[in-house]
Amino acid sequence: MIFPTVQFAFFFAIVLPSSWALMPSQRLWRPFILAASYYFYAAAGWQYAFLLAGSTVVNQTAAVLVTRQESEKVRKAVLVTAISLDLSALGFFKYLDFFSDTVSSSLGLSLGLMHLVLPIGVSFYTFQGISYVVDVHRRTTAPARHLDYAIYASFFPHLVAGPIVRASEFVPQLAGPRDPDRVPAARAFALIAGGLVKKMVVADVIGTRLVDPVFGTPQAHNGTETLMSVYGYAVQIYCDFSAYTDMAIGLALLMGFRFPDNFDRPYTARSLQDFWRRWHMTLSRWLRDYLYIPLGGNRGGELKNYRNLMLTILLGGLWHGAAWTFVLWGGIHGVGLAVERAWPRLPVKPNVPPVLRLLGARVLTFHVVCLAWIFFRAPDVSTAWAVLGRLFADGPATGVLTPTVVLLIAAALVVQWAPRGLGGGLRTAFVTLPVYAQGVSLGVLLLVLAAASGGRGVAPFIYFRF
Repeated sequence: MIFPTVQFAFFFAIVLPSSWALMPSQRLWRPFILAASYYFYAAAGWQYAFLLAGSTVVNQTAAVLVTRQESEKVRKAVLVTAISLDLSALGFFKYLDFFSDTVSSSLGLSLGLMHLVLPIGVSFYTFQGISYVVDVHRRTTAPARHLDYAIYASFFPHLVAGPIVRASEFVPQLAGPRDPDRVPAARAFALIAGGLVKKMVVADVIGTRLVDPVFGTPQAHNGTETLMSVYGYAVQIYCDFSAYTDMAIGLALLMGFRFPDNFDRPYTARSLQDFWRRWHMTLSRWLRDYLYIPLGGNRGGELKNYRNLMLTILLGGLWHGAAWTFVLWGGIHGVGLAVERAWPRLPVKPNVPPVLRLLGARVLTFHVVCLAWIFFRAPDVSTAWAVLGRLFADGPATGVLTPTVVLLIAAALVVQWAPRGLGGGLRTAFVTLPVYAQGVSLGVLLLVLAAASGGRGVAPFIYFRF
C-alpha cells in the first residue's frame, strides 16, 4: 500500500478518526492501531506479516531476558543470539542469491538461485529491532511492554521506508493518550503536501522521462543527456525518499506522534561528512552508534580509524542492496571520507580564498555524491561504467532532455538553498487563508498532481527495494 494512492486514502480516512475516537481508552486504542498497522503491511503480501511478527517476538523476548539476567556473559549471549536471528532473516531474503551468485561466479560452480522476493521494509524494521535490543543491553532504554513494542515495531507510517525511529524516541509517546488540540496540523499537512509534490511532480517525472531512458540504454545518449541524467537521479532519489519520510512524519503528526527528521538540505553539504549529517540522518546515526563506535570508532590510531570508517560505510552500502554496485557506492563514500580525515594533516595545501574554498568544497562534494549515485542507480557494474563512458560522448540528442525536466532539476537544487524560515512562513500563510482559499489551493494541487501523473499512477518509492 503506497501513501499517495486511493487505497491508502480510504485506509487513512478510516484509521485517523477511529484512532482519535479510541485514544481516550488505551485498552481499545492499542490493539486497534496494531491491527491497522498489520493490515497496512499485509496489503503488500500477507505472508510477510508473519516475518514481522517473528522479528517482534524475537527482539522483545531478547530485551526481557537481557533485563532479567545478572550475568553479563548471559546478557551478551542473548544479545548476540537476537542480533544473529535478525541478521539471518535479513540475509536470507536479501543476500542469499547475491552470495550464491558471487560464489558460483568465483568458483565456477552452479549453486542455483532462489529468486526470493524481498519483503517490504525488512531492512528498516530489522535495524529498529537491533537498536532496541542493543539499547536495552546497554541499559540506556528500559524494555517496553509487549503490546507497546509490537506497536513500535509495526507502526505503519514508518514501517516500510523509515525514518528509522528508535524505541526511546517512540515508546514514551505511548505512555498516555495524545491531545488532538496539540497536533501541529499545519506542519503535518504541509509535509504531506510537499511530499506529494516532490514524489509525483518532481521525482516520478524526472525518473520516467530522463533517468530511466538514459540508464536503460546509456549507449544511445550523448554526453549532455547523460550528465543531466546523473544530476537528475541525484534530484530524483532525494525527492523520492525525502517525500516518503516527509509524508510519514506528517501522517504520524496527525495521529499525535513525532518522528525525528531525516533530511536537511543534503546537497548544500560542504563535505561528505557534512552530507551524511544531512542525508538519511536516522540511518547515519544508526551506523555511527551501532556499527562505527562498536568497531572502535576513532580510537586506536589513524589506520584503525580509517578501517572502521571504511567497514561502516561499505556495510551501509551493502545494507541498501545485494549487489556490487552498492558496495562500490559505499566504497566511493568511504574513500572520500578517509581523504577528508587525512586532508588537515597534509603538509602542503593550496592557498585558496575562503569564499572560493567554501564554494569549491560544496561543488566538489555534490559531484562526488553524484559520481557515487551512478553506481547506486545502475542495475549492474557494466551499466555504471557505460554511463561514465558516455559523460563526454558526442552524438545527436534523443529528446529526453526537455525544458520541463531541466526546470525541475534546477528548481529542486535551488530550493535547497532557500532560507530556512521560508517553509514556516508559507505554512503560516496557508493556515491564515480563508477556508475557501485553502480548499482552492488544495484543489489546484490535486489537479497539478493528476496532470503530472498523466494517468500512470504513482511509481513505487525507490527505498521500497531496500
